[in-house]
Amino acid sequence: MDIVAIYYTCVVNNVPDSDQAYDWTPTDAGEDPLRNYEALRERCPVAHSEAEGWSLLRHADALAALHDPATFSSQVSTHVAVPNGMDGAEHAAFRAIVDRCFTPERVAAFAPQLRGIAQSLVADLPVTAGLTVEVMDGLAEPYAARAQCAYLGWSTSVAEDLRAWAIESRLATRSRDRDELDRVARRFDHIIVAELDRARAQSAATPPSLTHQLVAERVNDRPLTDEELVSIVRNWTAGELGTISAAVGITVAFLARHRDVQDMLRAQPNLRQAAIDEMLRLEPPLLSNRRRTTRTALVAGRSIPAEEPVTILWPAVQHDPTVFPEPSEFRPDRDAAHNLLYGRGVHYCPGEGLARLELEIALDTLLMQRPGFRVAAAPVRAIPPAGGFAEVQVTWGPSRRNPTS
Repeated sequence: MDIVAIYYTCVVNNVPDSDQAYDWTPTDAGEDPLRNYEALRERCPVAHSEAEGWSLLRHADALAALHDPATFSSQVSTHVAVPNGMDGAEHAAFRAIVDRCFTPERVAAFAPQLRGIAQSLVADLPVTAGLTVEVMDGLAEPYAARAQCAYLGWSTSVAEDLRAWAIESRLATRSRDRDELDRVARRFDHIIVAELDRARAQSAATPPSLTHQLVAERVNDRPLTDEELVSIVRNWTAGELGTISAAVGITVAFLARHRDVQDMLRAQPNLRQAAIDEMLRLEPPLLSNRRRTTRTALVAGRSIPAEEPVTILWPAVQHDPTVFPEPSEFRPDRDAAHNLLYGRGVHYCPGEGLARLELEIALDTLLMQRPGFRVAAAPVRAIPPAGGFAEVQVTWGPSRRNPTS
């Protein structure tokens, strides 16, 4: 049975809601996942699979779930997950700590240092005509790692350790090797605890960093445990090394195929933020978010039992034509309120301000220092659960082909 037939079965044959009755297999998404997700959304807007549980594919259903944490809980793991794996008062208490780390004043003060990181990396890109540059390894990943470490007050050597950890983590996740996943998790804990201990051991004369602020924080009148602190930083690391690096790769890949948009954004800097949001709607850097039902939920006519895994499938949600007419077209003038790039509800991304700054500075630096780049080869998609691309190859100089190809 091909994938379209599987989708057809969901609607027409009214597949019963049982553990054995699955509407689709995520690996069936194929080489053109966006097109196949769209087909799935139209045939089966709430799709049941063994790997993902119940997947929400419509914008309205995703939005409703994000605003209903009482039904769609974020407590989906047995491991400590601060604050993204918490609900209610517990989430609010820890979220307040995280929010204090991303105040507009702190983010704005970081801009000069961030711009220096971007300028250094972009200046090192070899731009000899005809020479190919792989953007993920040469720009996106080191930029994300150095930005996070600089924001926390850590050295660039830690950034390299985190990049190596991120590669190992992706491989372990794909292999589903539990022993390897545990080993990789312990390595991350070791890296982070060493930085926490270093901050605790520094003298009072040392200029305070964000890490000093974190180790001094309290929740419910007690200090945070190392496990809680490591979890907070792990959440940021996944956001930086995963989502931010993927977002940089996505924007560069798009602009390499659309040099007219490069020209437009160089001439009109005020359009850059909206353009970035639209590029990341077209190609989401994050494929999904997980939730768990606390009670029976009726969504799009399907009854999801309590204690079931739920997945918000962003490529389908962000291409819902009822919200985004002609969803595959680049339209930076779309209503920004509909774009769920940074989530919604109590779990919206606390680092949205920093993420926007990072992406805009990366784009600004590349457009100003190294304009005119074009695609050198078709981007290679990352393997799920990672979003975006594993490889983005660009080059500079004249092209014999259509510049948008």
